[in-house]
Amino acid sequence: MKIDRRRALALLGIGAAAPLAVHAQGAYAGAVAFEHGVGSGDPLADAVVLWTRITPKEEGAGQIAYAWRLNPIDRRAGGAKSGQGFTGPDRDFTVKVDVTGLDAGRAYTFEFEANGVTSPMGRTRTLPVGETRELVFAVASCALYPYGYFNAYQAIADLPQLDAVIHLGDYIYEYGGDGSYGMNSPVAGERRHVPDREIVSLADYRQRHAQYKADPQLQAAHARAPWIVSWDDHETANNSWMGGAENHSPETEGDWNTRKANALKAYFEWMPIRDPAPGGSFEAMNRSFQFGDLASLIMLESRLTARDDQLDYARDMEVVNGQPDVEGFRTKINDPARKMMSEAQEAWLADELAASVKSGRTWQILGNQVVMARMDVPSPGKVLGEEAVAAAIAAQPEDIARRIEQMERLAAMGLPYGLDMWDGYAAARERLYDAVEAAQARAIVISGDSHAFWVNELYDDGDVLRGVEFGATGITSPGAGDTVKSLPVGDLYMKGAKEVIYSDHDAKGFVLLTLTADEVRGDLMTVSSIFSKDYETAVRKAFKVTPTQGGVSPLQAIEG
Repeated sequence: MKIDRRRALALLGIGAAAPLAVHAQGAYAGAVAFEHGVGSGDPLADAVVLWTRITPKEEGAGQIAYAWRLNPIDRRAGGAKSGQGFTGPDRDFTVKVDVTGLDAGRAYTFEFEANGVTSPMGRTRTLPVGETRELVFAVASCALYPYGYFNAYQAIADLPQLDAVIHLGDYIYEYGGDGSYGMNSPVAGERRHVPDREIVSLADYRQRHAQYKADPQLQAAHARAPWIVSWDDHETANNSWMGGAENHSPETEGDWNTRKANALKAYFEWMPIRDPAPGGSFEAMNRSFQFGDLASLIMLESRLTARDDQLDYARDMEVVNGQPDVEGFRTKINDPARKMMSEAQEAWLADELAASVKSGRTWQILGNQVVMARMDVPSPGKVLGEEAVAAAIAAQPEDIARRIEQMERLAAMGLPYGLDMWDGYAAARERLYDAVEAAQARAIVISGDSHAFWVNELYDDGDVLRGVEFGATGITSPGAGDTVKSLPVGDLYMKGAKEVIYSDHDAKGFVLLTLTADEVRGDLMTVSSIFSKDYETAVRKAFKVTPTQGGVSPLQAIEG
């Protein structure tokens, strides 16, 4: 087994961990606390990563010795594991243990100990092998700390059945300071970001992760089940791509690669994910998980490895004879050279899809950051009526009214809603669909980023159904429904975009996916409030999809 690969000091143990004093010579012996809970992640059939952070209570602490123990919940003989290690300031006192030699499909409890203090207890489980009747996943994204309480994380922690949490990014946000994103929330005053400014340095990113993981509701969700995570843009900076970000100014914030390296170092320290081997960041984020004979979960990194700069209507739309060159802009969107993923990533995905189908697994789930469905901007006037739109504009602040008017202009041009989504990389999306077709995969795409629920059918350029998509709304992050209050944005897209079966831009929550060999059911789980600690959890809508030969059925709404 591997324990904190920077400090490879592992010892195998049976049952309880051996006394720390044996290995603690020269280590920090002062007071410590486990202020950030425990977590687990990247489960395999025989292994899982355990995580915690040990907080020294004195300045200048060096190495801290710790012990860990893991015990099967079923209490059957055998299977307990334990060990020891060291952590220190070089990894911000975080601990990561890759425990191997575990039994497939088994549930465990785990905890840590340091300097006489015991951590909270967590629960985890390994992946099943062979016949698997049912899987339950919570799919989450987009948690803006100042904007609201993490009630949806608590709702995940309270689920009666849960095999894994799949987090699709925007786990933290880089913003901070007065007037920054989300600071208009009624609870923002008590939940200001730390540090209270935009983060750039390694110390900044570490501090921001620490603030998030100090939240008790997030801690409860981490302790409930193993997490499988990916980053999106805000783990670095808004609308990031391979060579920069919309929210990065080299003149004032320095070199992008330095900032990105700071963000990713903190991410790997603070998240329950296997550390990359030297030069192996591709494998660290592009990885797959096999859940018995039922499903493969294939996690895609589409932000920082190879993504090209997002197109921008104001910057990239040329004007010819006084008119916007719409066809020229559409040519840019459809340029085959534009990448969301590298050629190596695309080849890897194709191989993973083919291997999953060949193995007989029913479902191929693609964990992906941004919405995949094609959505040209619908005309508010045509869909909702000119009078309704005029009333909506009159009821909005001037900046929101301008956004509605811009929607009408883009709708008239037949252009996409989101250039940061797959719509801005149309040829890359078609290559992905080609891989799905070649493998005859039953693709279930899950996505985050948009702060809205989406239930979409995914068609290729030949108008053939290639998969379905469940988009998770934000845990707290504000969506269009929070800003454009007089316009039913979800209705606009349901009525105006062919691939959108359902959309909700008001709700906060997560997607609960339940998989069997006969169907995938997606429950859109909501919390009634993020501004009060009193809330109720409910199902907003539910949909299912069934397997067909070489693909999936159209989505079906579940009533009641």
